[in-house]
Amino acid sequence: MKMPPCMVWLPADHRLLGDHGHQMPFLLLGDKYARAVKVGVEAQPVMFPLADVGDIPELLSMVDGVMLTGSPSNVHPSHFDEEVADPSLPLDPVRDTLTLALIKACVHEGVPLLGICRGFQEINVALGGTLHQRVHEVPGRTDHREPKTAPFEEQYAPRHPIHLAPGSVFETWAGGPQVMVNSLHGQGINRLADGLEPMAQAPDGQIEAVAVRGARTFAYAVQFHPEWRCWENPFYSAIFAAFGHACRQRRSLRLQAADLARHRPG
Repeated sequence: MKMPPCMVWLPADHRLLGDHGHQMPFLLLGDKYARAVKVGVEAQPVMFPLADVGDIPELLSMVDGVMLTGSPSNVHPSHFDEEVADPSLPLDPVRDTLTLALIKACVHEGVPLLGICRGFQEINVALGGTLHQRVHEVPGRTDHREPKTAPFEEQYAPRHPIHLAPGSVFETWAGGPQVMVNSLHGQGINRLADGLEPMAQAPDGQIEAVAVRGARTFAYAVQFHPEWRCWENPFYSAIFAAFGHACRQRRSLRLQAADLARHRPG
């Protein structure tokens, strides 16, 4: 019998789209994230577009991993006790409500978890950390934002090195203590959550990768964008391959538990 595919939950973005003064709500997922799951993780990306916090336990029991994507929107600063610094930047409070609870559930239940860009920031906030809303205005920090008018190939091109924690899985995935990554973010970690361990830093000291302390399975997040053509970059490919391995392990455990439940007397 053919093994069912691994399924990775990617939460939706909530956005108003339209023209001529008329906008309607849309539930969106970037193709590059879904494609990275399909190709890099070798799993089926799935969405539960109208999921709310109360649905998390049931939906987590159906999937083998969770990947928190990047997004044009920012985590609402009220979640780390700050006012909005730039009202022109998009927010997504509906996504915040779901993902901040989903992160805690993944850690508690041992569900493989990968956060990218906004997802990286969500994990820090969910576990009690704070964010710089404008990294480029922080003394000693460089501008980590992409050149927005440039072609995507330039926006997602390697921009700066990151220094990897000695002996970490990131050093193993990169094949050395330093690797070049892309950089497309205006916000970043300010106070690191107590439940996180830094795994990589940019030359200016900005944290670029983290691990969840004491996690029972894969639980990592990155500020850069490994989903961009991950199959062309050995470091990015290694991240997704490791995530896929953890998801397949969870699938095996899920199927074993389901089989035991079917054959339990009574």
